[in-house]
Amino acid sequence: MAPRVLISDALSPAAVQIFKDRGIEVDFQPELGKDKDKLAEIIGNYDGLAIRSATKVTPKILENAKNLKVIGRAGIGVDNVDIPAATARGIIVMNTPFGNSITTAEHAISMMMSLAREIPAADASTRAGKWEKNRFMGVEVTNKTLGVIGCGNIGSIVADRAIGLRMKVIAFDPFLSPERAVKLGVEKVELEDLLKRADFITLHTPLTDKTRNVLSADAIAKMKKGVRIINCARGGLIDENALRAALLNGHVAGAALDVFAVEPATDNELFNTPNVICTPHLGASTSEAQENVALQVAEQMSDYLLSGAISNAVNFPSISAEEAPRLKPFVALAQNLGSFLGQLTEAPIKGIRIEYEGAVAQMNTRALTSAAVTGALKPFLQDVNMVSAPVVARDRGITIEELTREKGTKDYDSFIHVTVIAEDMSRDAGGTVFQDGKPRVLEIRSISVDAEFTPNMIYVRNADKPGFIGRFGTLLGDNNVNFATFALGREKQGGDAICLASVDQEVTQELLREIESIPQVKRARSVRF
Repeated sequence: MAPRVLISDALSPAAVQIFKDRGIEVDFQPELGKDKDKLAEIIGNYDGLAIRSATKVTPKILENAKNLKVIGRAGIGVDNVDIPAATARGIIVMNTPFGNSITTAEHAISMMMSLAREIPAADASTRAGKWEKNRFMGVEVTNKTLGVIGCGNIGSIVADRAIGLRMKVIAFDPFLSPERAVKLGVEKVELEDLLKRADFITLHTPLTDKTRNVLSADAIAKMKKGVRIINCARGGLIDENALRAALLNGHVAGAALDVFAVEPATDNELFNTPNVICTPHLGASTSEAQENVALQVAEQMSDYLLSGAISNAVNFPSISAEEAPRLKPFVALAQNLGSFLGQLTEAPIKGIRIEYEGAVAQMNTRALTSAAVTGALKPFLQDVNMVSAPVVARDRGITIEELTREKGTKDYDSFIHVTVIAEDMSRDAGGTVFQDGKPRVLEIRSISVDAEFTPNMIYVRNADKPGFIGRFGTLLGDNNVNFATFALGREKQGGDAICLASVDQEVTQELLREIESIPQVKRARSVRF
């Protein structure tokens, strides 16, 4: 029986035709995504679901998706899909991460030019019968300094276009290598330097815990007077209250915003603030971009449904259907090792090295390497997935090194060792998969340890001196935090030691500070998996 695909949002007719040409039965209902109950009622009849942003794929809908194998999102954002729930049901979630890059970059440049010349306000004034030629005194962009925060795929395109406009481009991106910066023709700087020097600032970074309110009140205060700000990336990168205050007091000359902290943004205080240009999240809204992502998602879904090939999946690496059962636990191991090291790393990452020993060295190590890189980058770039991770790393000048040894040096059938090389230092961890199929970390900083990965863990590096364990346990008990498991390791007697504790709930920053106040403790971090 031919696979069946439901398209519940408006998608190009050419995408519908791709499914048909590949022998897939298509049910095109572009308005269905707005009706959650109806979608939940019929979703069980389909092998694939193709969506845009209107369809919300909730756990309730997925409960009824008895036959669903793949969800394809035409576009990059998958916020409207409950990925953990889909993953738990073995449903592949795909997106099209690079189909909107040029369109979004062009929108940012358009917003910058409109802001520089006050075009929207001048248009409204002229249409109102006024001729206020002297009121709208704009500024040139030529020879001005553009500060790009986030110089990845979209940011680098913006930089290229700005250089063509004869602007001086400076960029802040922890993942941008000096070599890559030279190739792009931009100057790599620290954030504080960018804030002080830029005449225009444009944001092109995902929204993560590290980037939320990156343009805070303090950051805005450090900017030069008369700066102009453009945000076509994500709402939440700018403290909107602080921006409004800076606009009103004249410190910021203008802002052009395509995204907002709360969307749809139907009532935002910035709408009535002078010198602000607002658009309704139009970054990806061109006919070319819509056509590209629609065709791409149709091809990807067809490939998976007909041959098991996976591409641009956000919850699984690019591997064949035959390889999946054997690789799956090692994928989890590689990603968890990378995630562990990424969560401990704060300085810019320069390189990631993955070493495979024993039987795992003969597997599809490309997928495993993608998983490790994804884990390492995820704390900084939440949009990264196991397919896009190598491209993201390459675009930021991060070197990826893969070493294989069919004859292992460890006492295990298979062993994976990951090293994250940052500007401050290198961090490493290694592990294997036991017969129960569960990944385990067996080595951290060349110190032997044995622990499973669990949702909430505390990593402590301490001096191997008496009293630490007692004080650590008492402190957690006083904070009503319960141990699940507790693993210890030490370099040598009296030397460096590590502790990896699994606990039953999230660990607060306050508790971590208390742990770090223990005399023997050198560092304490919360890690989550």
